Amino acid sequence: MRVDEVAAPLAAAIFGLSFLACAAIISILLKKDLAWRVATDVPNERSLHSAPIPRIGGWGIVPPVVAISWLFGGEYALLTVLVGMLFAVSYADDRLDMPIFIRFPAHAAAAAAWLAYGPVELPLAIAVPAGICMVWITNLFNFMDGADGLAGGMALFAFGVYAFVAAQSGLVPLAVWSTAIAGAAAGFLFFNFSPARVFLGDAGSITLGFTAGAFGVWGWSASAWPLWFPFLVSGPFFVDATVTIVRRILARERFWRAHRDHYYQRLIRSGWSHRRTACYEYALMAASAALAVMMLGWTEPAQYGGLAASMVGYAGIARAVDRRWAMFVVTAGVAAKPASSEPHRS
Repeated sequence: MRVDEVAAPLAAAIFGLSFLACAAIISILLKKDLAWRVATDVPNERSLHSAPIPRIGGWGIVPPVVAISWLFGGEYALLTVLVGMLFAVSYADDRLDMPIFIRFPAHAAAAAAWLAYGPVELPLAIAVPAGICMVWITNLFNFMDGADGLAGGMALFAFGVYAFVAAQSGLVPLAVWSTAIAGAAAGFLFFNFSPARVFLGDAGSITLGFTAGAFGVWGWSASAWPLWFPFLVSGPFFVDATVTIVRRILARERFWRAHRDHYYQRLIRSGWSHRRTACYEYALMAASAALAVMMLGWTEPAQYGGLAASMVGYAGIARAVDRRWAMFVVTAGVAAKPASSEPHRS
């Protein structure tokens, strides 16, 4: 029996168990009314939702992923400890709204520990910028967790692709963890796709962001994929979050504060529904992820050409959204409410 004949049923089992475990935990929390006691997102002036929603997505994702990963041969003590630490700190943030000088050092410490003691061998000159990128990616998922189905969908696509390529490269622990996260993300989307009944919360988004960055470095260090691969796989998130934060820095704004200036937020505020926005984002995620996988078989010059083409494509999309937003500001004003009547995410 070939390896791929064993891997496919195993991946299906991991994905399915993670999906069911996540869905079961969230269902129990909702039915027992425990969800509101765990953590609740209350709308404010920066929100895109109009009613309180429980932040329990992380509770449906993180515990099942850790347990199932260990069950199926993905034992990794350091990764478990770092994920657990970030989950605890981020849950405290969900409840207490912790200041940046507490949250960021925890993110940086997790990145440093992974680069120093994880399955990564990088010289210091490369490890330092890699650590900075990991901290950015850790927070990127949190910044982009602002619309129904968005962050969960990105996790499903990104970790699903990680799992596929890692399995092809023989990186079993990475493939197991990635498959488990993809399955749990799918289970979470069952409750988060518009109209959302639950949100990820920082306990979910920060943990997903950290694993996205840690796994990207892991696969790169193990030669499973080139450096550009994780960025292109999660292209919609990287482009939106990076361009937005650069704009806010140039405008001398407090970029770490919650806001409503991301491209997806502007689409919703200018009239698109959460569902329509999510579906278009999914199409973009699928195209970006598929291109990344295809480019692994290309020559290096062709890969650079593919990256350049994708950058041009994203620039065109960004320009179109900017023009739509400018017209909306002129005709309706930035204070106008979204046209959709769905519950809106902060």
